[in-house]
Amino acid sequence: MEKTPSSPRKATVFIVDDHPMVRDWLSRLINDEADLEVCGSADNADEAGQAIARLHPAISIIDIGLRGKSGLELIRALTDQNPEQNILVLSMHDEAVYAHRAFRAGARGYVNKRQTAAEVVLAVRRILGGGVYVNEAFTANLTAGLGRNRQVSSEDEATLLSDRELEVFRLLAAGRINSEIAVELSVSLKTVQSYCARIKEKLNLRNATELLQAATRWADAQNRS
Repeated sequence: MEKTPSSPRKATVFIVDDHPMVRDWLSRLINDEADLEVCGSADNADEAGQAIARLHPAISIIDIGLRGKSGLELIRALTDQNPEQNILVLSMHDEAVYAHRAFRAGARGYVNKRQTAAEVVLAVRRILGGGVYVNEAFTANLTAGLGRNRQVSSEDEATLLSDRELEVFRLLAAGRINSEIAVELSVSLKTVQSYCARIKEKLNLRNATELLQAATRWADAQNRS
């Protein structure tokens, strides 16, 4: 009896995002590709870390803004365990601030959720092929900025903050109060207050009003970029 050739093995993809609609959309997008398939998903960093360690996906697609531990913390933990991890960040946050942090944490690609589905698939394949991926607009902006002598602006201030402090800073700019930030990040109110105190110290801000003003200026700068 003649043997039929087996189908090529598909590259497995794990999805980490706390929005069910995004997970569903990504699952359909990936599973529609002949060479890719979703092997699992999670909505938080702890479950994702355990599942990825068990399933060994070819690539993980991770959002930064997770409840509890952030996506950046998850990426660091995964790459500490295995520096060869293939990780693509898919995030609503602006590349100008977060892409550098994602790559430092160990990601190999960054795609904004405003970009097309085709770009997500392109990024996945680029990384699986051994490359890295950022969109052309971000690369152009990065190149244009090289060699410029700029004064420190509200946009640059974010580089002084840790990943978690920046998350709090972003949520303050979005109009969240401390108690709401605590719920969104799954931390205590006291922890959020500590982050705010550290941000004020690093940015030389005297009080909560100046903190909010600085966060708003930073958000406006991101929207103009």
